[in-house]
Amino acid sequence: MALWSGRFEQAVSERTQQFGASLPVDKKLYREDIAGSIAHAKMLAAQGIISEADRDAIIAGLQEVESEIESGAFAFDINDEDIHMSIEAALTEKVGDAGARLHTARSRNDQVVTDVRLYAKRRCGDLLRANLALREALLKVAQEQGDAVLPGYTHLQHAQPVLLAHHLLAYYWMFTRDYERLVAARHAADANPLGAAALAGTSYPIDRQKTADELGFSRVIPNSLDAVSDRDFILDLLYAASVSCLHLSRLCEEVVLWSSSEFGFITLSDEYSTGSSIMPQKKNPDFAELIRGKSGRVVGDLVGLMVTLKSLPLAYNKDLQEDKEPLMDAADTLEACCYIAAGMLSTMQVNADVMLRSLGEGFIAATDIADYLAKRGLPFRQAHAAAGHLVLLCEKRGIGLEDLSLDDFRGESELFDEGIYEVCRPEAIVDARTSFGGTSHQAVAVQMEEARARMEEDRSRCAVNEGNVTED
Repeated sequence: MALWSGRFEQAVSERTQQFGASLPVDKKLYREDIAGSIAHAKMLAAQGIISEADRDAIIAGLQEVESEIESGAFAFDINDEDIHMSIEAALTEKVGDAGARLHTARSRNDQVVTDVRLYAKRRCGDLLRANLALREALLKVAQEQGDAVLPGYTHLQHAQPVLLAHHLLAYYWMFTRDYERLVAARHAADANPLGAAALAGTSYPIDRQKTADELGFSRVIPNSLDAVSDRDFILDLLYAASVSCLHLSRLCEEVVLWSSSEFGFITLSDEYSTGSSIMPQKKNPDFAELIRGKSGRVVGDLVGLMVTLKSLPLAYNKDLQEDKEPLMDAADTLEACCYIAAGMLSTMQVNADVMLRSLGEGFIAATDIADYLAKRGLPFRQAHAAAGHLVLLCEKRGIGLEDLSLDDFRGESELFDEGIYEVCRPEAIVDARTSFGGTSHQAVAVQMEEARARMEEDRSRCAVNEGNVTED
């Protein structure tokens, strides 16, 4: 019979037992559950609610259970319903009445959400480290390919040339914002609900700050109803994971395009490619595609939990059992995607010559031709029209802007001279963009320094939190 079976004359049916059991999912929380129980036992003893002998027996028994789980010797039983009852039943079997006293002054409601908060904090730490690995890979390629120039696009049409480093740094800053969202999600989880009991608190003289200190929580949740029913912190993590996966999807879409025959900008390593069962020549960007595909899965985790929470009255409802799967799935998926993307970027070959050749298409110097005239006094709108007329002329002749004669240029405006050919060079176009945040070598060097400094800062912040027992 279940630990709560005193009021019942019959056990639930086998089918309903299996339907209601969360043990297949929440057994991953065993470390957090044991940590929470040890902290609770220490607090109960310190407050004189249980004896020190009971406390010591409980702690020793829980440590034995943890060792058995980690060694694979622990036998999980679906009849235990969840990890909390499974561990408590094993503990009581080992230490007798002392184990039965552990649940004094708490409920599964506050116990469950304590475990989930500790788990969310730990997984946020893992995701922060995965984020750093991905950003490091982007910086590495940006540094190594400092002179590579490729077309920048709008509407997937050639727009203006940019340094590859500049392009990759755009993703670096996206993932840097993702880091901040993960930090915020960790802070949201970093609050102690233990002691809220079922929903109204407890009549025992507990010390919630002591359990918060034992578990590494930075603060105590002030309202017992909110403590057991709040899952906003999971939504925060799922949102952070969803946005990061969207950024990964955008990056991987470009990897797929760039590795195609039509682009040829990069060649993926064999380690991050697959072949075809029928077409011997194929080298497919499967892992980039799979990351792109998994982004929808993580967004689905967010939407699913939002819909689960949208109509729940206070306080605890069984619906909240559905909070763990999306949390665990999203964290596992994002972590794997970050490391796969980091490896894929670090090992790809950049075909800088192909990138440079592609700049001869799409009249990519048109904006600079307009700027050339504007800097010589022609109003920009007139300069824009003149450059457009030159593009139209090239289209009719089937040539590039750089192929026009000086007479062709001067036929549009007397302001043109021989200097226009230097202006049309992709490298010159790139290095003309010296404004802060621009794509010139000079501006990108400044940006790289800022990016490296931010990496060091974030590494330090991540290392500080590794000292917390919940971040192991």
